Amino acid sequence: MTTDLKCPTCGCEHVYPDGSLWMCPECGHEWNPQDSATDTQGPRVIRDANGNELTDGDTVTVIKDLKIKGSSSVVKGGTKVKNIRLVDGTDGHDIACKISGIGAMNLKSEFVKKS
Repeated sequence: MTTDLKCPTCGCEHVYPDGSLWMCPECGHEWNPQDSATDTQGPRVIRDANGNELTDGDTVTVIKDLKIKGSSSVVKGGTKVKNIRLVDGTDGHDIACKISGIGAMNLKSEFVKKS
């Protein structure tokens, strides 16, 4: 059986039918391919904590202290981050950036506001 379907969530090619739905074995996502064929999804829009649309190159401000996983460092609330890059990140981390004193890292858009 050959299908050209891929999981809309993770892009896995090993999807299989389960009744009228399709299942992804990697992420567990279920969907109806007829529903997704009629969707007219445009480009993905990433918004900050206040609902403002973010674009590549924006400057954002961190709104709360963020602990860095695997480190004792903290990104303090109020830290300005310049020249962000929007990425299709994992676990909701959709902003790639460099923070002075810390280095390159990914942030979730829900913890920043557009400056």
